[in-house]
Amino acid sequence: MIIILRWIVFIAIYSIMGYYSLQAIKTATRFPYVYYAFILIALLVLGNLVYQFSFDSDGAVLNRPKSYAFGFLMAMLTFQIITIMFLFSEDIFRVFLGIYQKLFGTASEFSLPERRRFLSLLAMGIGAIPFSALLYGMYRGKYNFKVLKYQLEFEDLPEAFNGYQITQISDVHSGSFDNRTKIEYAVDLINKQQSDTILFTGDLVNNLASEMEPWKELFSTLEAKDGMYSILGNHDYGDYYDWKQNLELKAENLESLKRIQKEIGFDLLLNESRYLKKGNDQIALVGVENWGRGGFKKAGNLKKATKGILKDDFKILLSHDPSHWEDVVIHDEYHYHLTLSGHTHGMQFGIEIPGWVKWSPVKWRYKYWAGIYEEMGQLINVNRGFGFLGYPGRVGIWPEITVITLKKKLIS
Repeated sequence: MIIILRWIVFIAIYSIMGYYSLQAIKTATRFPYVYYAFILIALLVLGNLVYQFSFDSDGAVLNRPKSYAFGFLMAMLTFQIITIMFLFSEDIFRVFLGIYQKLFGTASEFSLPERRRFLSLLAMGIGAIPFSALLYGMYRGKYNFKVLKYQLEFEDLPEAFNGYQITQISDVHSGSFDNRTKIEYAVDLINKQQSDTILFTGDLVNNLASEMEPWKELFSTLEAKDGMYSILGNHDYGDYYDWKQNLELKAENLESLKRIQKEIGFDLLLNESRYLKKGNDQIALVGVENWGRGGFKKAGNLKKATKGILKDDFKILLSHDPSHWEDVVIHDEYHYHLTLSGHTHGMQFGIEIPGWVKWSPVKWRYKYWAGIYEEMGQLINVNRGFGFLGYPGRVGIWPEITVITLKKKLIS
């Protein structure tokens, strides 16, 4: 009953917003087919959403049809909200102007209908920009892979690792993939970097280990001469799937995911560490399970993961959620030279012009949300993610393959 009431409220609000937006379209153009096209599109978006989230009961929290229904809704609501903002402000202006004219008997010096039409055209033009961008993000942006390269210097980097190259990928979310050709291109792009090691920082799937089965063979073609290492992200535990209280099935799902990671070629670090060795030099690679602020799973255990690691070792930490770095890692008694994280996806939406602008709404949730940051002499890279989740696209924040070269800092 509560669910039905929520749908009724949502449909009512959506209809009111649609009606208000329709008035702008009617003011801006006199062609009836434009009105009917808008009504038809609005109804199709709503109908598909209701169907996917009410009648499609396959058990998955967000499958591909549901995510596309959500994506189309986002595009439509963005257009409507921007249109309403312009027209509502105009309506308020007209109310106050009408009251003023009634009280003082003055007449307007400009044509309200012409002003209304101008604002309607302006609102539709501005609203069309994010509307089109969100559709583009669903069509092409989600596979617009970028290789981002960083050279990071450390005074105490072991000499043999000067020039050592790491490729980091994160947040694959294989359950969202719908274009094998694009994923093949991305996997090939990773291999073309010819890095010494590949490090994966969690979220291989959305919910189920089976989501990775169609892609397992492709990802097993990844290669690095010093091996590949991985950790778990919050989605890998299956916590967002309705298991009908069957905890045994949930545990089996996690074990299947661990097996798949091994079959791909990843050495999965579960609060564990390894040493990467070159000659007599070595660096410690530490991997923790997911640890996130707030309601996210806190299975990460630094103390357990660093058992056997010396305090003075050069350390690279894999930790899925950057809030772990902010809340725990940088304050730990051990010095973690470089932490690699993901999780935020850069919200898959924002504006980035290197050297000029770097903005996403996710910055209101995460202080460290994309790229390189430094605190207390320790560095973190927050990868923007390889895949996508929820909204089935990316706008401005493109899927990322990070290549990091470690350099020995010269002391003058």
